Parts: sequence; C-alpha cells; structure tokens
Amino acid sequence: MFEYEIIDIQNRNMELKRISSTHQVVASQKELHIGWCLIDAKSIEKILPSLSEIGVSKISFISCERSQKNFKLDTKRFNRILEASMQQCGRSTYIEFDTYKDIRAFIKEFPQTKVFDFTDKTLDEYTDIKTVLIGCEGGFSQNERALLKEQDIFRLNTPMILRSESAVMAVASKVLL
Repeated sequence: MFEYEIIDIQNRNMELKRISSTHQVVASQKELHIGWCLIDAKSIEKILPSLSEIGVSKISFISCERSQKNFKLDTKRFNRILEASMQQCGRSTYIEFDTYKDIRAFIKEFPQTKVFDFTDKTLDEYTDIKTVLIGCEGGFSQNERALLKEQDIFRLNTPMILRSESAVMAVASKVLL
C-alpha cells in the first residue's frame, strides 16, 4: 500500500511524492479449498471474480466422469481475471489453481474433503469445512458416488437443483461469510 501527495498537476503530467509505503496482506479469515469437477471454462471465468472477493484460497479442477473432455483451462487467463478482481476488492493474494485426473486422486490427497451432493444432511450441520468437492453439470456418476460414500456429504437447504457454478458460489459463501 502506497500513499502519495500531489505536488504538481499540468496538462498531461502529474508529479507525486510518496509519503509512505506498507506491506499489508488482505485475505479471508477462513480458508476454503474447492475441488471442482470440470465445467466450461467460460462459466468458470464468470464466477472467478466473485470467488476471489469472498476469499476462496484454492481451486482444484478435477476431471470427472460426467465432465466434458474438450475443456482446456487457461490458468494464465484466470490469473488476469483474478488480478482485476483483486484490484477492485482489495485482496492481496491469488487463488491457487491445480488439477487432478480424477476424484480418486483428489480424495487420496485430501481425505478430509466434504462433498456437496444430494443427501438429508444440510450444510448447517458442518461448522469447519476446509475442503469441499462439487460436481459438474449432471452431478456425480454412480461409480463416483460409490467412491465418495465414506466422505461427509451435505446439501444446501433448498429444494432447487443448482448448476455447478451456482453451487460453488453458494457453498463458498456459506462457509466463508
């Protein structure tokens, strides 16, 4: 953070004097890592600024059985989008990105993962979520559900069926804010 004093203003020039500078980290008080089954990159790009603003710390993109296979993720573009969002909201750290070839690999690395899916338990019953897995459009396949049966599974308290990006935003908001 820099603070400047205006010394002189002319037609196309401005002279400034730096008064002070401080290093300040602006981040969410909580951390949330989202495991997100791949969806269209354009949909991801639309929601990234909002996820940044509420404080998501990491997103792992996972190739799931129902993910379309032709999506290519451009993390450089994602970071450019994040940079603009960070300038507006004051956040000082980027969301970390990584990828996993399937849910099995993700759960192996993050065994404490909670899963957003259809169940009787609502999110209100969980107080301390660090990592959450959210499926792509169409949800998890039967094979993936069998793999996830040992995980804590929750839903939001709504009768509506959410799109993947709506679910990511709703869960992140509920956990972080």
